[in-house]
Amino acid sequence: MKRIIFIIFSGLFLTDIQAQTDTTYKQLDEVNITNCRTGLQSNQQTGKQISVLDGQLFQKRAVLSIDDLLKFEAGVEIQQRGPAGSQADIIIRGSTFQQILVLIDGIKLNDPITGHFSGYIPIPPSEIERIEILKGPAAAIYGAEAVGGVINIITKTFFRTSSTPEQKFYINRAFGEYGLNQWQAGARVVRKGFTVSAGLISNETAGQLLRGNNRGYFENRTFTLALSVPLSKTWTASWRGSYDTRDFAAQNFYTTFSSDTATEKVSGLWNQLRLRHNGNGYTNQFDLMYKQSTDEYLYNPVSIANENESGLWVFNYLHTNTRIKNLTWQYGAYFERRTITSNDRGNHQTDHGAAFTNATWTLKNWSINPGLRFVADQNYGNDFLPQLNLAYLTKNQRVNFRGGIGKAIRAADFTERFNNYNKSIVRGGSIGNPDLVAESSWNYELGSDIRFNGLKAGITGFIRDQSKVIDFVPTAFGAIPRNFNLDSTKKFAYAQNVKTVRVKGIELSLSYMHRWDEQRSVMISSSAQWLDAVTSDSVPSFYILSHAKFLLQNNIQLTWKKWDCSINTLYKQRNATQASAINAIQGTDYFLLNGRIQYRIGDIGIYAAVQNIGNIQYSDLLGSRMPGRWTSVGFQANF
Repeated sequence: MKRIIFIIFSGLFLTDIQAQTDTTYKQLDEVNITNCRTGLQSNQQTGKQISVLDGQLFQKRAVLSIDDLLKFEAGVEIQQRGPAGSQADIIIRGSTFQQILVLIDGIKLNDPITGHFSGYIPIPPSEIERIEILKGPAAAIYGAEAVGGVINIITKTFFRTSSTPEQKFYINRAFGEYGLNQWQAGARVVRKGFTVSAGLISNETAGQLLRGNNRGYFENRTFTLALSVPLSKTWTASWRGSYDTRDFAAQNFYTTFSSDTATEKVSGLWNQLRLRHNGNGYTNQFDLMYKQSTDEYLYNPVSIANENESGLWVFNYLHTNTRIKNLTWQYGAYFERRTITSNDRGNHQTDHGAAFTNATWTLKNWSINPGLRFVADQNYGNDFLPQLNLAYLTKNQRVNFRGGIGKAIRAADFTERFNNYNKSIVRGGSIGNPDLVAESSWNYELGSDIRFNGLKAGITGFIRDQSKVIDFVPTAFGAIPRNFNLDSTKKFAYAQNVKTVRVKGIELSLSYMHRWDEQRSVMISSSAQWLDAVTSDSVPSFYILSHAKFLLQNNIQLTWKKWDCSINTLYKQRNATQASAINAIQGTDYFLLNGRIQYRIGDIGIYAAVQNIGNIQYSDLLGSRMPGRWTSVGFQANF
């Protein structure tokens, strides 16, 4: 049955129809993108594999959160522990979840506590202009942790500048099984160049049954307020404040012990200030960001909760110069301070600084994109991160060849270094290692894209050679150097540097867009990814090989007069695992099917959505049971 479904979806791309480009459904990766650092640039000139999601997709698909949206996108693997943004690890090209850099308007979001928090994005859907997904080497331009790729959330207030008066409001209200109650709302007002926007998203439910008749409840909410003010003809100031809070069942999120009935509460406060100066052929941009996060994790009712509070300060300066024809040149400086106060991990602070430069030089049909970053980190000292991307576009602009090589480096986060470090007695689980050294990698890729009459096909091959990769490895009590607070009769996973890891992969993508008239259009996309990873460590670690070996993702978006229909599928193959203590088995594969249908009456849409239509029982990480079929109904209005 799975193969039949795959053939049906694949066959949809073979329709021989003369297509017309529809600006509503046109993929943004075919036009100018922000590319995080290099300003507006054609994707065909970057030499990188970049895909772009329109923020309006939240109004068209059966999703409750950003990780729900990303899980069906080409080459992005989302390992969810819980639904609706409760917790999800982002993986690109077989990376670990710590090797992905997540940005909001080009500024780092990744939390100092743990990479598990990278999916906590404090921006409601109404404020998202688009999401740019870069796959492959990117550390020289975007930041040291960009090993597997970059997720950049572009917001409307920071991206759009207009003097045209505007007044828009959005509301979405939905109810569903298991007490699902959802609110989404947004407002945006523009007057004489002054912009103010606000938004919220609220998801709550009693949840479906988990092991031991506990329920997978969640109460997740995000609020944001943003302003953009023209200070003069050449200077603009923008500010955003966001508050994000999540309270959810976390049973077996991190362990496979039968005594694990965990709950977790995570909250975050985000403040970002930007000053931008537009000169004659150049721009200067200054960003200052502060993020504060709190995490309260209760393993079971009789345990003492882990209480962690982290802070992240970021300053970024970026100069862009376009005075020379066919050449865009940039340079800048970056500084971040990471802090943690914890009854579990202790109190620590780490500083990191960088200076970087990159350029885009177009020469006839060629585009050359070199970059270099010098990093100075309190953990691992100094290093240089070079990168080079090349692109060649044929004269008819239908075929694009691209390739790249780049180096990345990543230091351990506070969980990897100090987990269970400050407790008086530890009876099993993951143990931090303060002596971890930074992991490093070299990334290589080659690819090509073909565009013809609304049809786009792409192929990419890549290799990532990594050394000293950080992961938790099952380790005997006597082999852990600092073990005075460990119970010698229990089992532990100790954070270590795995000697080498090589990841090889091939990615195929296919998309088709067609518009018959103003009321009838279709957008279809399909992607497949094969991965092969080999590690030098004979003892299996937790996350290095947890990624999918094969990933197939399909999306159909159809508009027919007053009807909108969305179908999204995901097929994943991975290594099978099991945990007898909790009677959990993670199979070799699973297939997900989501659907949503909407009928529009003027500015109001009435819809029904179903997640996991097949009602399959599955987990992305062993023990973390994901929900079965989940139906909801609601309405949304734009006015």
